[in-house]
Amino acid sequence: MRLSYSALNTYQICPLKYKFQYVNKIRTPKSKEAVFGTLIHSTLNFVHKPAILQPSLEQALDHFSKNWNSDVFEDELEERSAFSQGVEIIRRYYKDNDIAKINIVALESPFQIKLGEHIASGIIDRIDRTEDGYEIIDYKTSKKMPTQERIDNDLQLSIYLKAFLDRYPEEKKRLDKIKVSLYFVKHGVKLSSIRTEEQLQKVEDAFLEAIESIEKSSFEPVLNPLCDWCDFQDKCPMQKHKFKEKRKIDTKEINKAIEEYIEAKNDAKSIRTKIAELQKVISEYMDQEGVERVFSDAGIIARTTRQTFSFDEKKLKEILEPLGKWDKVNKVNLVQLKSLLTTLPSPTKKEIENTKRLDRESKSFSVKKK
Repeated sequence: MRLSYSALNTYQICPLKYKFQYVNKIRTPKSKEAVFGTLIHSTLNFVHKPAILQPSLEQALDHFSKNWNSDVFEDELEERSAFSQGVEIIRRYYKDNDIAKINIVALESPFQIKLGEHIASGIIDRIDRTEDGYEIIDYKTSKKMPTQERIDNDLQLSIYLKAFLDRYPEEKKRLDKIKVSLYFVKHGVKLSSIRTEEQLQKVEDAFLEAIESIEKSSFEPVLNPLCDWCDFQDKCPMQKHKFKEKRKIDTKEINKAIEEYIEAKNDAKSIRTKIAELQKVISEYMDQEGVERVFSDAGIIARTTRQTFSFDEKKLKEILEPLGKWDKVNKVNLVQLKSLLTTLPSPTKKEIENTKRLDRESKSFSVKKK
């Protein structure tokens, strides 16, 4: 059997939900909580993506804003609260972390490891190189934080560590130098632990016990604190009584909904076109006047510019190869290049800077109403 940690965790919370999701493969729309969590993960991945200059706080907030999905929220106040919460998470993250000094080994790293006759799979959010070892980090957007005791015995972190050691087996000799951490970004708190060799030996047994339990399971429902957020409540014998008063949508109602939806989509397309036209006019005026902010009685519009650069590999090689430094860059690996730049003399740095070329430039607008 191939089993991800998220599937195993689902089974441990509620076997019936596991059956609906992973055995019957019933597809459901992503919840607003899941969409929010995915966007926070995407933004933090954007923040740490290899680059000579790490994204600024403003660029990170711009990424978050551009990828925001309003469609999953039915209540405007709830959406505003969630958006503000996301902005606060990103601001706190920048306040608590020196982004440029974090030594990233891997981001969103997928893995598959063999445990017994089965395969455990998953994705590790981040692996850092620390002063004396490594740190394996998983981001959490949940409100509730576990106890330290639970972190010390968390199966997910143990599996992630097993996957790390499968990739870097020489590090097994330095287990005390490898931290495993859950970073609760809503609170700005990172809970960390280390694992002993004895604990890691028990991981496979725990995983195989879980597999055996799944294979023998009758998938009974289990009431738990997450029931109110479950996508399968209308199918669950413990919850579906809440849906008895629901009636099927009649033909007249669905026809009206279809017509209104198509009309709304056409209106949205027209509005997007109008916004693009107005942005062009405003942008041309800003260029003409040499400003990045414009004002009216209605409010303020500010423009931000985001640029991404790459380097001319041929020219870069001509500069670094005579210095014996080209192999360290490894085909313009920007993380290695960033590290290498700190060791080079100023004239060489300027030569390398001159090989930089603009790949893409995008402009975004923010509005502040009076």
